[in-house]
Amino acid sequence: MQQKIHMVDLLGQYQKIKPEVDAALQQVIDRTAFINGPEVQDFSQAFAHYNRVSHVVTCGNGTDAIQIALMALGLGPGDEVILPVHTYVATAEIIALLRLKPVFVDVDPATFNINIKQLEAAISPQTKAVVPVHLYGQCADMEPLLAIARKHGLFVVEDAAQAVGATYTFADGTVKKAGTMGDMGCTSFFPSKNLGCFGDGGAILTNNETLATRARMIANHGQRIKYHHDIVGCNSRLDTLQAAVLKVKLPHLDAYNATRNKVAERYTALLRQQEKIILPTMAKNSSHVFHQYTVRVTGTDRDKVKEQLQAAGIPTMIYYPVPLHLQKAYRHLGYAAGAFPVAEELSATVLSLPIHTELAEEQQDYIIETLIHILDQSPR
Repeated sequence: MQQKIHMVDLLGQYQKIKPEVDAALQQVIDRTAFINGPEVQDFSQAFAHYNRVSHVVTCGNGTDAIQIALMALGLGPGDEVILPVHTYVATAEIIALLRLKPVFVDVDPATFNINIKQLEAAISPQTKAVVPVHLYGQCADMEPLLAIARKHGLFVVEDAAQAVGATYTFADGTVKKAGTMGDMGCTSFFPSKNLGCFGDGGAILTNNETLATRARMIANHGQRIKYHHDIVGCNSRLDTLQAAVLKVKLPHLDAYNATRNKVAERYTALLRQQEKIILPTMAKNSSHVFHQYTVRVTGTDRDKVKEQLQAAGIPTMIYYPVPLHLQKAYRHLGYAAGAFPVAEELSATVLSLPIHTELAEEQQDYIIETLIHILDQSPR
């Protein structure tokens, strides 16, 4: 291949909107309103409108968003929070840092999202919240999850960092965006996300005015009025320069997601007959924005396949190689190997292929042709 293949081509994406981005950044510099400048409020309003949600509270990053949301709910030490075991560590990390107790459940073998059938069995008298993660770009099955949460009086905080722009359709035809269905939703604007800035950034979404007010205060040292600190908070702000970038990129988000879907459809069509590949499953009630195109490699050594692809100039990623219950930091919770068989199987077999808005068809063909060749030659 003459053109280098990237997992994410941030430079290529920037070059297509360079004049807009450069002008927006220059405006911030000219104003010198680098902290809480008008672009932050402008983006917050635009993002709220896009997601059809009443309130958006921006913050420093997606991990902070989860922390602020859980703090806003008023949970106390020892309260249990349920989350899927196959996810990025940040979701569990914040629960532990707040001296809450992470309670893991396995994931659905088809969608890799939280297993709703196992959720209710994990609820105890100490359970106060559940954090569904919308993994790889599609929503967890929220309708039954919300019903269980209502039945047991639990808060729901969505981790929508990988699914911005995805929609979920309820049985009555109601359609809602990822991050807007629970009490609060959290997202990240890390550069590689579908809606990414040029550094760190995050946001909390909610339709609850009281929770929005508390979240804003927590993100701003616990103050509503300057130097009057009513609650314990932290310092977590979306930088004005990052807000300016996000404001430019937001109108392109649906097109970005559509492009990712076209790449995913092409991958799926070309890989459909490969017996050593299990293709991504599309949930019946959620759209998919393909933050990742994640297959499962079966019948051969996934890690050797990854090495051979790398040698051929094709980067891939494993999300995630060790499930949370087997991570050293969480072994004290008492889960043993075998406790979550689906997550453990996924950790040994998942492989994410390059997918982004600038991936040319020639590159897609090369990726798939190379992968098929490697699989055809690989021992069982």
